[in-house]
Amino acid sequence: MTNMKKILSVTAAAAMLLGVSACGSNNNNGGTAAKGTQSIKLTVWGPSEDQAKSDSWLPTMEKQFAKAHPEYKITWKNAVVSEGDAGKTVKQDPSAAADVYMFANDQLGTLIDAQAIGEVSDDAKAQIKKQDDDAIIKSVTGTDGKIYGVPFTGNTYFMYYNKSKFSSDDIKSLDTMLQKGKVSYNLGNSWYLPAFYTGAGMTLFGKDAATAKDGIKMDSAAATDVTKYLVDLVKNPNFVVDNDEGAGLAALQNGTVDAIFSGTWSASDVKKALGDNYAAAQLPSFTTSGGSTYQMKAFYGSKAVGYNPNSKVPQAAAEFATYLGSSEAQKAHYTMRQIVPTDKSLASTYKNDPAAVAQNDTIANTSTLQPTIAQMGNFWDPCKNFGTAIVNGDVNSGNAQAKAQAWLDSYKNIAKDSSK
Repeated sequence: MTNMKKILSVTAAAAMLLGVSACGSNNNNGGTAAKGTQSIKLTVWGPSEDQAKSDSWLPTMEKQFAKAHPEYKITWKNAVVSEGDAGKTVKQDPSAAADVYMFANDQLGTLIDAQAIGEVSDDAKAQIKKQDDDAIIKSVTGTDGKIYGVPFTGNTYFMYYNKSKFSSDDIKSLDTMLQKGKVSYNLGNSWYLPAFYTGAGMTLFGKDAATAKDGIKMDSAAATDVTKYLVDLVKNPNFVVDNDEGAGLAALQNGTVDAIFSGTWSASDVKKALGDNYAAAQLPSFTTSGGSTYQMKAFYGSKAVGYNPNSKVPQAAAEFATYLGSSEAQKAHYTMRQIVPTDKSLASTYKNDPAAVAQNDTIANTSTLQPTIAQMGNFWDPCKNFGTAIVNGDVNSGNAQAKAQAWLDSYKNIAKDSSK
């Protein structure tokens, strides 16, 4: 599940795939335009924000790539398909899908199963290992141990807060924060709720997050302890339930909330709301009534560029995908759209950007890898239903053990069910 899961209708998707062609050769058959020059067409899918204008990030990178590769005379065909929609759109017909596309890594298993994403080249692998931390590399590694896709940004959430309300020590503990100000969190969302449980030992598909037969496991006593904590949290007058419609951000904007949990996509709005008191940090810990202190752990992943092995020009497609994840391209992406790089060498670029630093701190210290295998698809709905039940009061201190166990039991056959 990505942070913004917008389901496209087949009609809308088809309309977007008409694309916008850039200037170039009209020979799309990979023929020879001149001695030593190959005429090719590359279809590229990405979010609208990257290609809204002729000088947007994607067209700019295409021009730079073409200049660096005179062996190709390239016709570019760009179309709008967001990273969150790439997996389901590509798998509809991999042979007709883009040569190069950007995707959220939680779709990796789907893309691999559809044979719609190629293993990166040795050169790309060397680039990735030089640029990225192990956590990011793991996010684009298949169950076969091979790397698919070139990462260009991390994908997780963290905490935004009003620094006039909370000190740097206060933000280490959710409970301390709740004593000093109002905090909002989206407990009814299945991407956010698990942070409390993974922090208390829940595992999803083994330690590598990729072993389907290991399923979803958690100690029953710990699950009950956390659930009781959340029941009390909802009742806390200083806690405000966030929702998918942005209630938390709205409350932050009108001054009735002092901290929310979101990602870099909210940075501009939060900065505008908090002004000089704008701050961000990794996730805090929490202490249950049973006396156990746990560190919240957000799901993390990455957004990456993949190439389609079904492309008529797979080598050029792979080369361009690698270029879009290069240091040069990542730096331009941050400059033009504030897309936080995964490239470690670019850390100085965003050292004064609280959201960027918080995102990378969260991935490094307070996160767990979101599984990319197809079996993860059956995790979301039961989790959402359980979180909603906590928010609505259907789960209480008296039935917390039974309700938590029922939730865990709903995953007993998750590996078998998801293979259907």
